[in-house]
Amino acid sequence: MPAESYDRDRVVECMFDNTTSLIIAELEGGGKSCAHLADAASVLEDDVLGRLSYLIECGFIIKRTDSDATILEADFEKLTKVVEDGDNFGAAVDGLAKMDSYLN
Repeated sequence: MPAESYDRDRVVECMFDNTTSLIIAELEGGGKSCAHLADAASVLEDDVLGRLSYLIECGFIIKRTDSDATILEADFEKLTKVVEDGDNFGAAVDGLAKMDSYLN
């Protein structure tokens, strides 16, 4: 999907949902199994994939199958670029503040 063809507001909204942000934070150290992410967020694996589906579709989250497990990995460079671009920066700062208060 070309960079211009995704909905930035939708990406930012996905990223800063409380549960989704927790899942993405788990990916900071590298790829993790969907089962691990589900346990960390206290949701089902299908919910993890559902919450990340648009980010996967747009290439912000990379999904691969390794043996019997689904592995997810974040493209943090691409995620950061969306957050920093244009009008989304102010909303992203607000979102980060919300995420920080949720995680603390």
